Amino acid sequence: MTSADISKVDFHCEKNNGAHRTSEISTERLIVRRGQPFLLTLHSSSALKPEALELTVQTGPQPSEDLGTKSVFDVSQKHLSKKPWDVKVQKASATSVTLAISSPADASIGKYTLSVKTQPKMTEGHSAGSFVVLFNPWCAEDWVHLADEEERQEYVMNESGILYRGSSDYISGLDWDFGQFEEDILDICIKILDLNPKCKRDAADDFSARCNPIYVGRVVSAMINSNDDSGVLQGNWGGNYWGGTAPTRWSGSGDILRKWMEHDYHRVKYGQCWVFAGVMCTVLRCLGIPCRPVTNFDSAHDTQGNLTIDYYHSEHGVDPKYSDDSIWNYHVWVEAWMRRPDVTGKLAYDGWQVLDPTPQELSDGVHCCGPAAVKAIHEGHTDLKYDLPFVFAEVNADKVLWEVFEDRSEKRIQSDTKAVGQNISTKSVGSEERLDITENYKYPEGSDKEREVFKEAVKRTDKLTEPEPAPALPPPQIKMKIEESSKPMNGKDIDLVIRLHSAHPTPLNMTLHVTAQVMLYTGIPESDIWSEKTPVKLPSDKELTVPFQIPFSKYGSHIQGNNSIKVTAIAIDTENSEQIYLAEKNIVPENPPMSITVIGDPVQYKPLKVQVAFDNPLPVALTDCTITVTSSLFKRSVEARLAYLDKGMRVRVLVPFLPNKAGHKKLVADFDCEQFRDIKASCSIDIYSIYG
Repeated sequence: MTSADISKVDFHCEKNNGAHRTSEISTERLIVRRGQPFLLTLHSSSALKPEALELTVQTGPQPSEDLGTKSVFDVSQKHLSKKPWDVKVQKASATSVTLAISSPADASIGKYTLSVKTQPKMTEGHSAGSFVVLFNPWCAEDWVHLADEEERQEYVMNESGILYRGSSDYISGLDWDFGQFEEDILDICIKILDLNPKCKRDAADDFSARCNPIYVGRVVSAMINSNDDSGVLQGNWGGNYWGGTAPTRWSGSGDILRKWMEHDYHRVKYGQCWVFAGVMCTVLRCLGIPCRPVTNFDSAHDTQGNLTIDYYHSEHGVDPKYSDDSIWNYHVWVEAWMRRPDVTGKLAYDGWQVLDPTPQELSDGVHCCGPAAVKAIHEGHTDLKYDLPFVFAEVNADKVLWEVFEDRSEKRIQSDTKAVGQNISTKSVGSEERLDITENYKYPEGSDKEREVFKEAVKRTDKLTEPEPAPALPPPQIKMKIEESSKPMNGKDIDLVIRLHSAHPTPLNMTLHVTAQVMLYTGIPESDIWSEKTPVKLPSDKELTVPFQIPFSKYGSHIQGNNSIKVTAIAIDTENSEQIYLAEKNIVPENPPMSITVIGDPVQYKPLKVQVAFDNPLPVALTDCTITVTSSLFKRSVEARLAYLDKGMRVRVLVPFLPNKAGHKKLVADFDCEQFRDIKASCSIDIYSIYG
């Protein structure tokens, strides 16, 4: 008998992929999860003896049994490789045999080839075809095993999600289409692994290491940004997006990943933190690693590694010392679920791990971050792998104000231990509600335990000593606060009030100076847009309310995309100019509403239409308008353009589509024009299968 006797190989793709929860990707090719058996039927034109069969599976350009990227096995289980695959006969006839094959739970993920020898003395086997192996959260022995089925459905199977943005006082959800099961996305995700620099340096070692979700997580974290490699996205926080797409325009990962592939794996322009996180979430879910996007509001960027965010104030006439430290309105990263046997200590650090693809600081010479165990962050164990001091600072650094004197000496004059790490948020399991997970990252602010953990983090961070506490300041005689008179809406004037209350025994004459700046969400000022100076008389032991208004004409052309408005009020005693009082508020105006609805009977392969409607709220025409609809229900985003939309007018766009998948799906619409940037709306739809 020769290798030509194998006349047909049936991979039972539909049955296997259904059992392995990969049929959403394809039923035309075999895609399985490791540690779980799949069926294979071999047909021959002559007699076929199961006990004589020898199978070989291998992955990578230099497959090796020693490295675990090649396995040779038979029904008798005599051939035991380093990572042995298992095979059992399920059914046999004279000319066919059905086998149940299972990879080990720690097999490398990726594309495999299968060959079969029908006689032990054959030098080459029959090429039976190829298949893909993914991580398996349903397998108890897999390091990414997640016990709860509802969580597996949310963190692996859900093709849409919510990314939270805004500020700690103005949290808004951005619906995002992950689309991890669109058929071409799997090949793109595997290509991301193949193009990583570690693979280019030593492919054999890289393919062997793909058994480890810790390794794969770090590779993906580095490859989503393009700073050091042929990565997917180029970051841009400057506001000029010429030659690319503004980060706020994206509504899903599919368009980005396809554009990267179609342009010969050249970086896609442009991304910011939520875009990086959204794309990484797509890749990890596609590969089988449970994950979720997480937003940290008032997120610190500690460039000095000292667990403090330092700001410098100067004496009159002295230039302050510059600091690269900053506090972002928010920052989005990814949590991935996996075991951490590489990290040992008093705790088990398994579970959620921070992985951040946004290029910020170097980790082992590369722009990646994590995995950093959330349990280690919570306890201040900053001496563990990977990047624990940086992530700890993001959620729990102290904000420190220094005074710089004329002789360049410095004095620590104020410390805020509660400013950083607010309302850490992710989408709830099985619902559209926001889930606050701040308690996963730290003990309650102001508690003794939280301060104890901070001291532990300082002690464990290399070359750090605990700073001296800032001197206690006397309580201010005047309390000042900025509040909204009504909900701020983009397109309308913003009405605010300043509330002042004096504990001074006599009335005070004050000068109230109010300014507004447009801020990038990274905490960097973009432009000064408005200011007002008003004399006020502050009564003794009584509240004074001062109204003011920021006109849309002042902020409208600046509040593009993801910017916010920082309002600062300074009250100065006219008789004692050294008495200065300060209040600040960060405002994110809400965008005008847009509607998106589905028209038709939601049945798989039955034509539907999605309608997007938007009313112009401004007294002037909107120009250069674009409406884009994104969904995993159709392969590419659909775009409609309109030269202008007159004042008071409504635009309606109907997009026909044919839903090719059943299940709970989401559609996301984006409206963009010269006056408003990237207003979003979304709707959910349950598509019923034609098979019942």
